[in-house]
Amino acid sequence: MTRTRRRHHVLPGFGPTLGYTLFYLSLIVLIPLAALVFHTSGMTWGEFASSVTSPRVAASYRVTFGSALAAALINAVFGTLTAWVLVRYRFPGKRVVDALVDLPFALPTAVVGITLATVYSANGWMGSLLEPRGIRVAFTQAGIVIAMTVIGLPFVVRTLQPVIEDIERETEEAALCLGADRWQTIRHVLLPVMIPSILTGFALAFARAVGEYGSIIFIAGNMPMVSEITSLLIITKLEQYDYRGATAIALVMLIASFVLLLAINVLQRWSRRLAEA
Repeated sequence: MTRTRRRHHVLPGFGPTLGYTLFYLSLIVLIPLAALVFHTSGMTWGEFASSVTSPRVAASYRVTFGSALAAALINAVFGTLTAWVLVRYRFPGKRVVDALVDLPFALPTAVVGITLATVYSANGWMGSLLEPRGIRVAFTQAGIVIAMTVIGLPFVVRTLQPVIEDIERETEEAALCLGADRWQTIRHVLLPVMIPSILTGFALAFARAVGEYGSIIFIAGNMPMVSEITSLLIITKLEQYDYRGATAIALVMLIASFVLLLAINVLQRWSRRLAEA
């Protein structure tokens, strides 16, 4: 006679909660994505290829992914420095600076876009200093990178702060006592612990930048082949009642985002194994 073993959980109700979770994810995520794929499946391969590889669409891919990559790399470097300063140092106004990091979360993206366009325009505070020197930011791809950087900074900082707080100062002091210089301490002691979180913050900032719309359209100029992002092109297709073209481009963006996030997750696992070793 076999005895059935049942696992007892502290909080009961695994079956109903799992069912609700799957239902909720299907309703919010899976069904809309399936509808996107289903709507695109009505196109022939030739129609799909011509819709997603036209020169204007290809240019929007380069602007969107290139700017998002540049912004995520900037945030990975300076977001790490910002998180380190906020955790390890005390200075006047630290709480204000820490609160300002979360400001892009609270502000509407349109407000961010209007503010950046005003500051970096020819008559703005920064634009009036940069443009006479031949540096134009507003209504160029540089403005897109700045907008994406502002939006993505909190993701890197908030991802790294708990990790830096868990690093014991005694570890750094031990490395210095054993003869390591500052660069060797950073390279062999701190970075192996921080790199997985840096990559996570980079991935979140990149994904957020790829999907950003509101803050970019005010500072980008939205010129086709020059500073037009893919999200704006999808909106333009919808306004022209080209629903199949819009869903085809959206499907390419979806696949590209999944592939990039999968690659970054694989890189994170590799970095964690390397750090543990």
